[in-house]
Amino acid sequence: MKSERLTRRSFDQALDFLRDVDPDLAKALSRLSPPPMWDRVPGFPTLVHIILEQQVSLASAKAAFDKLSDTVVPLEPAAFLTLDDATLKSIGFSGQKGRYCRELARAIIGGTLDLDVLPSLPDQEIRAELEKVTGIGPWTANIYLLMVLLRPDVWPPGDLALAAAVQDLKGLDHRPGSEELQEIAEDWRPWRAVAARILWYHYLNPEF
Repeated sequence: MKSERLTRRSFDQALDFLRDVDPDLAKALSRLSPPPMWDRVPGFPTLVHIILEQQVSLASAKAAFDKLSDTVVPLEPAAFLTLDDATLKSIGFSGQKGRYCRELARAIIGGTLDLDVLPSLPDQEIRAELEKVTGIGPWTANIYLLMVLLRPDVWPPGDLALAAAVQDLKGLDHRPGSEELQEIAEDWRPWRAVAARILWYHYLNPEF
């Protein structure tokens, strides 16, 4: 499995590969322009943003994150821990996500999670390190790998937008579950993270 970061050159190589192996992805790429790389800055703020994105719309997560960023400047673990429940609720945190982000902040402060060492680790070790923190499960860890660390072959099978995009693009009569998505994505190795970006772009531009 590839473990290097995606670059613009390897991203373009991946698009060519995916056009060749999957006519449905080729059709999506011909309908749209190539998708953005959607890279994010590593660190605590981005992980908080990803936690906010769990099972809600991107727009509502971004609204809460923007409000948090305006409230806590700079957005660092120790400063986040000064916020009480009422303040977090007013920003847009559910009680559960507030707890998750506090656990994340404490893990970073206490040294049980060192975000700076993650780029040097293989994908599975990164998942294991992240998932030690309550509130970070496979989806959150995979999104961090895919969008922050830019690993090329990461696939988040529990992603609802990916499921919807695969159903539409492949003309399925049902919304594929995680196991079926995993099977479908096997053909896209070793560039599943790029395939995910194509599918998200298709999902976000249904009328293009």
